[in-house]
Amino acid sequence: MSIPLAVLENIIDTSGVPPRIEALLPIGVRHRQLKVRTLFLGMMLTLADDRPAHLTRVHQALTTLPADDQARLGIVEEWRTGPHLLTYRQAEYTFNLVADALAKDEPDGAPSDALARICDDLLEASIPAAYKDASAALAADWTDVETWSRPPRHGTTSCADHEAHWGHRNSNLPGPKGEMFFGYYLSAGTPELARRMTLTSCALDPVRAFAKVLTSMPAAGIPLGDILDDSGYAHRDAEAWAIPLRQAGAQLVQDLHPSDRGPQGTHQGAIIANGNLYCPATPRTLLELGPLAPAATPDETAAHDQQTAELARHKLGRISADDADGYHRVTCPAVARKIRCPHRPESMTLDRGRPEILAPPEHPPACCAQQTITVPPAVAAKTRQKHDYPSAGHRRSYARRTGSERTFSTIKDPATTSIARGWCRLMGVTPLALWLACLLAVRNQRILDAYDARQEQNARRAAAGLPPKTRKRRRQTLASLAAGPP
Repeated sequence: MSIPLAVLENIIDTSGVPPRIEALLPIGVRHRQLKVRTLFLGMMLTLADDRPAHLTRVHQALTTLPADDQARLGIVEEWRTGPHLLTYRQAEYTFNLVADALAKDEPDGAPSDALARICDDLLEASIPAAYKDASAALAADWTDVETWSRPPRHGTTSCADHEAHWGHRNSNLPGPKGEMFFGYYLSAGTPELARRMTLTSCALDPVRAFAKVLTSMPAAGIPLGDILDDSGYAHRDAEAWAIPLRQAGAQLVQDLHPSDRGPQGTHQGAIIANGNLYCPATPRTLLELGPLAPAATPDETAAHDQQTAELARHKLGRISADDADGYHRVTCPAVARKIRCPHRPESMTLDRGRPEILAPPEHPPACCAQQTITVPPAVAAKTRQKHDYPSAGHRRSYARRTGSERTFSTIKDPATTSIARGWCRLMGVTPLALWLACLLAVRNQRILDAYDARQEQNARRAAAGLPPKTRKRRRQTLASLAAGPP
């Protein structure tokens, strides 16, 4: 096995999950040989060996352990007729008991509160204490998980998996960039190690479902930091994503949807654009500035950064933090000595290296006539974020969101564990969520093992006077190809 048995046992024991589930299970007359702790251990052993999430593989993983471990874990017990080895039907029976205990009385495509806590505790237990406070940032994203059930026939709604639903996924493969699938949405929040997850039917909004998971973290003693999300989250109504997270103490770092970029109205004369308030005389070309292209050259990057820096000079500066009701105050950029404006005579004494308003409004609005204005929480509620969009600071901060992409790429890698259709043949939110929580916990251990191995290698190279080993650049430019050998 790739992960030691003791490590997996420590994760399960630290989570405190088995005793809580055992308390929910019915007590029968006959003694149940397979305990919940051993069942979860078998599930993690199966995933650690890159096997599919089948109960037959769980039974195989448990029954091939060394004899001492089998006796210790109750896989082999003494019965009146002699030693009894755990059977597949016993594994299936115990798993069904666990799934029924954690499922909702009336399934609706969302996990029960008990199931959500079980998944949270398993992921938290898979992260060592030394790494829990390494970063408060979380990269949020969702991906597709197909069910084993066939979709309903045309014109019908019945199928084997009653909680699954039709959803949409994007594809980077040649051909159409989007397609329909039948199953669930898996959402995860990760700085590098997966820390939170949830699984919902495609009939439900994954953004609203994951917002509930993230906003519950402060109550568990885990403060929220930066939340990195793409336009799929940022484009939702503010009440669905942005406002609940801000109330929970998070700061958003997000890519804005094209429909949310640029000027989006005014507030007391100030232009609302990209989550900020700007001087009414700000050049339109600066307000409509989009994000930097991924393949931009160094010269294009420098020019883009210069434009965003000039745009920042026209932004109304915040002079207070949000109060208990979410209100704050901002001041004119000329009062903040960032630009020169005839409406603010004292600003005209500034050096000419600052932008100058050549055509100020003939009838100054409140943002120009007053020293400060009050900004209610409803203004730019959806697009307001930590960094100015699309500045260089925002670009560097948002680049951390690749952590969520790496998480999903590792659990979809055909070379190891791929969650493609057929990976798990159990249907419903509860069985799939339990398997996926175990999978992400195992994935966290693989990342930690790879990190520790890399640190040991760097230490050996440093002792030998060598620099840390870096990955070879894969991207080839025209200049590098022309400079190469013929």
